[in-house]
Amino acid sequence: MGSLVKQRVLRTIILLVLGVYFILPLIAMAEFSTRGKNNTRSMESWTSIVDDEGLMEALVNSLLLSVTSAVLMLVLLVPTMAWIRLRLPQLQRLVEFLCLLPLAIPAIVLVVGMAPLYAWVNYFFGDSPLTLTFAYTILVLPFAYRAVDAGLAAIDLKTLAEAARSLGASWFTVLWKVVVPNIRVALIGASLLSVALVLGEFTIASLLNFDTLQVQVNLLGKRNAGVSIAVSLLCLLFAFVLLFALSYVGQRRRQTVAEEEILPGSN
Repeated sequence: MGSLVKQRVLRTIILLVLGVYFILPLIAMAEFSTRGKNNTRSMESWTSIVDDEGLMEALVNSLLLSVTSAVLMLVLLVPTMAWIRLRLPQLQRLVEFLCLLPLAIPAIVLVVGMAPLYAWVNYFFGDSPLTLTFAYTILVLPFAYRAVDAGLAAIDLKTLAEAARSLGASWFTVLWKVVVPNIRVALIGASLLSVALVLGEFTIASLLNFDTLQVQVNLLGKRNAGVSIAVSLLCLLFAFVLLFALSYVGQRRRQTVAEEEILPGSN
């Protein structure tokens, strides 16, 4: 009994310390962004966010990039991983290595390798910031791979696929109506991680001369620190909301699965 109390006290202390460690910088950012003249409080920095056309355009670009990168990542990753688990399991280690490789390569090195390729990308697709979708899809692969892999490992993919095929389903139907619904939480997690990473990425966009949110925040910091801090705080809060949403969806999914397992037994 005494050991349980000690564990709870220790857990509470650790959570409090971590909470203070993460919350204090946010409070400091909020305090700095609301400073006015003569030690007064002002929301000028926050209202200036909407008035800055360049910032709003960069925000739209980043939001579109986050969506297109997440969609392209799922379109490439989910069918490939499902097919490898079903038909080519000997290639699983190789695909895992290739997907995790961008995590070990610094962003500056990736840019050096991508710069010549983007000369051709810009030639064929124009110089729109949305062409960064190709680079960001590679960048999010390590995080998305782990999330999707955990989802596929949690289901009996082979049995489900064989059952659907025996009933006459095509491979596309198996993927869309059998695999995707069973790994929905993993797909949501991979998508949210991709969105958070794309919204916070700076190095690749800056070195390839594209106008994204973090590039604009960096430029704002040189002429208006208050607005820059306000935008950064909004980005952090948005990332926290995404993580809480992921946690909530995962918890609801586990509760649903538990209820489905209990109800048949109660009958």
